[in-house]
Amino acid sequence: MPASFDSDDDLSGGLVAKAARGDNAEPLSISEISAILKRTVEDRFAFVRVRGELSGVKRAASGHLYLSLKDEGARLDGVMWKGNVARLGFRPEDGVEVIATGKLTTYPGRSNYQIVIDRMEIAGEGALLALLEKTKARLEAEGLFAPSRKRRLPFLPRVIGVVTSPTGAVIRDILHRLADRFPSRVILWPVLVQGNGAAEQVAAAVRGFSALAPDGPIPRPDVLIVGRGGGSIEDLWSFNEEIVVRAIAECSIPVISAVGHETDTTLADFAADMRAPTPTAAAEMAVPVREELRAFVGDLGLRSRRAVVRPVVLGRERLEARAQRLPTPEELIAAKAQALDEASERLRRALGNVAQKAGMRLQRAAGPLTPGLLQSRLRHAEARLSAQRLNPALLAQRLRHDRQRLDGVARIMASLNPDNVLSRGYVRVTAPDGRTLTSRSAAAGETHLTLHFRDGLLEVAPGDAPPPPSAEPAPKRPAPAPRAKTPPPAQDDLFG
Repeated sequence: MPASFDSDDDLSGGLVAKAARGDNAEPLSISEISAILKRTVEDRFAFVRVRGELSGVKRAASGHLYLSLKDEGARLDGVMWKGNVARLGFRPEDGVEVIATGKLTTYPGRSNYQIVIDRMEIAGEGALLALLEKTKARLEAEGLFAPSRKRRLPFLPRVIGVVTSPTGAVIRDILHRLADRFPSRVILWPVLVQGNGAAEQVAAAVRGFSALAPDGPIPRPDVLIVGRGGGSIEDLWSFNEEIVVRAIAECSIPVISAVGHETDTTLADFAADMRAPTPTAAAEMAVPVREELRAFVGDLGLRSRRAVVRPVVLGRERLEARAQRLPTPEELIAAKAQALDEASERLRRALGNVAQKAGMRLQRAAGPLTPGLLQSRLRHAEARLSAQRLNPALLAQRLRHDRQRLDGVARIMASLNPDNVLSRGYVRVTAPDGRTLTSRSAAAGETHLTLHFRDGLLEVAPGDAPPPPSAEPAPKRPAPAPRAKTPPPAQDDLFG
């Protein structure tokens, strides 16, 4: 049986869409239904606050931030435009629990809905501390907090740089404490210490101090103090930002972190070379106490003076102690004086004995010396003298013997006289001091020479002598014609 298209039962099974009786609703396009849904969602959820955990955080090249918020049972995509991202007080990371404020809308391109975030905050201090621990672990793994990177503070800095708010109590406390301990030159780099843009300003100040030239118009600090007063973890959050931590870790100047009170801890404290519990304590760490230095220097001077005098005092004491153990001069010469007295007494007795013995010998010797005996001895000596006579033969023999010896010595002298050979054509050369020269090298060192000939002397200079003959034989020349005989030249002509 053929089907009837007029029946109501056939409206749902036909190939061509037909409107039902009484239905005046036109079919909607995808874009139209998407627009209706978008208006409906945005009107109904124009302002919402959503709490969830960040996931898939990604920042596009345009500066927009794309992310997802999730909990145990659902997930919501979100987007944050570039202008709102710049006002964020923290760095969004996966796993951080936040509260996002904005509006819900749909994205027709993927047929899903999402939240356009105007403001995003960390959901309570617990989530903030969790983010802090996560950032700390990541930076610590990079070695930014390693003890080996810590540097010693200078003992007495000439210039101190301070990065803090110019209107807070921190700078006043630092200046007051420095004035009490050791007045120093302070250069302040004013920055915001909390709120949006504070972290960027603090990092820029630290890098600015580090970039100063040592001999530039602005003195380069020897130590930096980065500080602010106490507050909540949210107030101090700027000093937990990664940009601040990296700037402190990369600074070429030793840094003292003085953020908050003693119980407050920030990541800047871990990156700095020294952590101070308060800004006042930072000033105390930066400089010593001038009065203590003066007292210490004075004590060193006193100790040096004592050290100079002490050897003299000790030497005097040792000398006095040794002098007390030395015997007196009387004691030293007492024994010798006694020995001298004994020797004097013995000498007196010995002289008496010697004189007595000499007298006895004189008496014995004087006995035979009578006048008669002396006259007898004198007559005997005169007789012996008269008997002695000089024999001429003995004298002549002695003279002949001496003459023969003298003639022999004269012959020897004549044979040794160098001038005896001059008559045979030899010449004797002497120096100005009379020395006889026997070699050419000795003669070359004299200014002038004396030539001794048979018939006289001739004074010459070494340069006047003819040059020595050449070792090479002279070339043969034809024999000259015979000449008339001339008398031989005299001896003096060779040196004329």
